[in-house]
Amino acid sequence: MLQKILLLSGLFSSLLYIALNILCPLFYPGYDSASQTVSELSAIGAPTRSFWVLIVTFYSLFVTAFGWGILQVASENRKLRMVGMLLVINAIIGLFWPPMHQRVALAAGEKSLTDALHIVFTAVTVPMMMVIIGFGAASLGKRFRNYSIITLAILFLALSMRDSSRSKYSLPPLMRLILFSVIKLFAILFFFNRISSSRCRLQNYLY
Repeated sequence: MLQKILLLSGLFSSLLYIALNILCPLFYPGYDSASQTVSELSAIGAPTRSFWVLIVTFYSLFVTAFGWGILQVASENRKLRMVGMLLVINAIIGLFWPPMHQRVALAAGEKSLTDALHIVFTAVTVPMMMVIIGFGAASLGKRFRNYSIITLAILFLALSMRDSSRSKYSLPPLMRLILFSVIKLFAILFFFNRISSSRCRLQNYLY
């Protein structure tokens, strides 16, 4: 029962993050989802910062629970255990994510250490997300492996399309695609795990 609740947390985290990205911009006058980054919703001085931080805290807790659930189900599947561990680490990092300043403040030279750390955290967590997808692809069945290959191809395409005219302090809008792709990873892993018994290897179901 506990394992099912932990795995269900992966689905909850996905739905919560999707809802957050849809609802939060509604409370930010002038925010344009097509041209502005997710980070700007939690930027210093942004009207949505408090709301974003509160909801993302719950999101990180759900992801932590999901990663722990995968660790419980993975049994001797070392690659799948790595997915669980990396999810937990990624979620914990998210709890301490340093905010950037709003682009207007950055343009005026009002930057601080948190802006640099924001970039550093991104440089660590984005590759970690890709590694999570890679280990998931290696540990699960052919269907999930094909999905992962397509997902990574889309991610690299998105990164290659970065608009050079954007501020160097922010991520391109297409970085949002990476976040939603990882959300899909959570949802798929949940459905692949939900019918597994507490100590049954997932390969027995997928192959």
